[in-house]
Amino acid sequence: MNTLTIKISPVLEQQLLEAADRAHLSKSELVRRALAAYVARPADGTEPFVSALDRAGDLVGCFEGGPADLASNPRHLDGFGRV
Repeated sequence: MNTLTIKISPVLEQQLLEAADRAHLSKSELVRRALAAYVARPADGTEPFVSALDRAGDLVGCFEGGPADLASNPRHLDGFGRV
């Protein structure tokens, strides 16, 4: 892997530290992801379509347990939305 050195303000460094801590990532990994997302944007400035699966894909399959028919049985919605 190549190394890139940049100069950032103390305020930006603090924001980077806080963001990396929130995301449980190293500063390097956070900057790599941000840079990859930036260079992947179309030249016209529009945002590409990102599906819900793309955004939450790391959550798919992370839950163990619960009823096997949770997505298909309307009984699981009994009382939903009631105060």
